[in-house]
Amino acid sequence: FTFILGVTLGGSYITSALTMADEGDTWYEGLEKPSWTPPNTVFGPVWAALYFLMAVAAFMVWRRGGFMKQALPLSVYSVQLVANFSWVFIYLEAKDLLAAFVELCCLWVLILITAVLFGRVRRASAFLLIPYLIWVFFAGSLNYELWRLNKDNNSTNTTSH
Repeated sequence: FTFILGVTLGGSYITSALTMADEGDTWYEGLEKPSWTPPNTVFGPVWAALYFLMAVAAFMVWRRGGFMKQALPLSVYSVQLVANFSWVFIYLEAKDLLAAFVELCCLWVLILITAVLFGRVRRASAFLLIPYLIWVFFAGSLNYELWRLNKDNNSTNTTSH
């Protein structure tokens, strides 16, 4: 459990630390946002809770035979985790809202596949991923709206040129 929790939470911490290092970057604050955008203080606690639930779900699967017996579900879990971490760089570092939205759509599908595979091993582990699926759907909706509202803004990188 310590390994899975360490990888999940450690990866999220390292990703956050790397992307938040440039505190002088006001790009996000300068974006036009929909009225339903949550305050910035919401994101940290929500992601911390989600990463914990993800780690517990992965641990529940791992306990049913380790990596050797549960190679497929734990491999897909690892791939979605890399996709999760990658979004931060696409969104905050590359500032490419459209690519970040597409990446979130792919991430959502990977989470769904992970939940199905986890559910085949232990149903409770799949249920633990439901808040993650809901949040990524919300994040994708917000990401799309940010792109839509700011696509003509020169400070926003888009791949649609």
